[in-house]
Amino acid sequence: MMNQILFSGVIGMFLTLVGTPLLIKLLARKGYGQYIRDDGPREHHAKRGTPTMGGIAFILATFAAYFLSKVITGKPPTFSGLLVLGLMGGMGLVGFLDDYIKIVKRRSLGLRAKAKMAGQLTVGIAFAVLSLQFADDRNNTPASTKLSFVQDFGWTIGPVLFVVWALFMILAMSNGVNLTDGLDGLATGASVLVFGAYTFIGVWQFQESCANAITLTNPSACYEVRDPLDLAVVSSALMGACLGFLWWNTSPAKIFMGDTGSLALGGALAGLAICSRTEILLALLGGLFVLITMSVVIQVGSFKTTGKRVFRMAPLQHHFELKGWSEVLVVVRFWIIQGICVIVGLGIFYAGWAADK
Repeated sequence: MMNQILFSGVIGMFLTLVGTPLLIKLLARKGYGQYIRDDGPREHHAKRGTPTMGGIAFILATFAAYFLSKVITGKPPTFSGLLVLGLMGGMGLVGFLDDYIKIVKRRSLGLRAKAKMAGQLTVGIAFAVLSLQFADDRNNTPASTKLSFVQDFGWTIGPVLFVVWALFMILAMSNGVNLTDGLDGLATGASVLVFGAYTFIGVWQFQESCANAITLTNPSACYEVRDPLDLAVVSSALMGACLGFLWWNTSPAKIFMGDTGSLALGGALAGLAICSRTEILLALLGGLFVLITMSVVIQVGSFKTTGKRVFRMAPLQHHFELKGWSEVLVVVRFWIIQGICVIVGLGIFYAGWAADK
């Protein structure tokens, strides 16, 4: 059964390694180049015209890798896997519309704020509602109305508050990845690390699933997750697809993911956290995205209340650029920060299991 994880990761990486340069040529031929804001770091002006909407490459590769791994192994898709893919695809579609309007309509802000929010809310609500359906023979649905950290804990918030909570997570993560996507390879590399963590979590939860309680040394330490192995398959496909894309997205980037990619990745991360019952843990596993988002919140809040800026520029990565750090230096050091977040997060995840054991 673990072959699915290997196949999905390898196929995802191969497809983006081969497919992304084809997408670059297509986008360049159509003139779909990135708009660069004049108030950003001056070094970024040289990137003007670089093909964008590259998220199309790893979204399609992830879908293809997931379903091809099912065909190869003869295993059927699961509702949890399909819901996470649907959330990723839906958020990616909203981002694609935003990118398309920026490029074709020559409107730098893309979709109107209300239209963009309406699209994200529609996709998020659909995911949240559907994730409480499709119970298995243990009465587990893809998501739970209980809050979760390393697994569900005692507080049941009910379906209405769950939808609100799920929307918050989806919007926070999609916008967090979007804010992080400001330097070549930064968001892509950070996402690879988090998807790697969720591949491990899915495998671990499958091995320690309550459905296998008879074979466990301590059944009280098991996980009630509907489809943990398939969530690992989705995570592996995303990790492989992002790795292949990173080959072309790293500095100097030949293509940018655009809102198409950043909203899709954020949606996928939130979906994996919700379906794997690790919602609050995501704030640590995706610590870089949280840190960068908070830098914007602090900057805006400080300027509105005191008229002063805390950072030279927000998001945080641009602050360090303006301090004289090279783009590659910022990216690598931020990857290290993200790696530390993943290591600590996985350590806490394992410690939660060991404590119950």
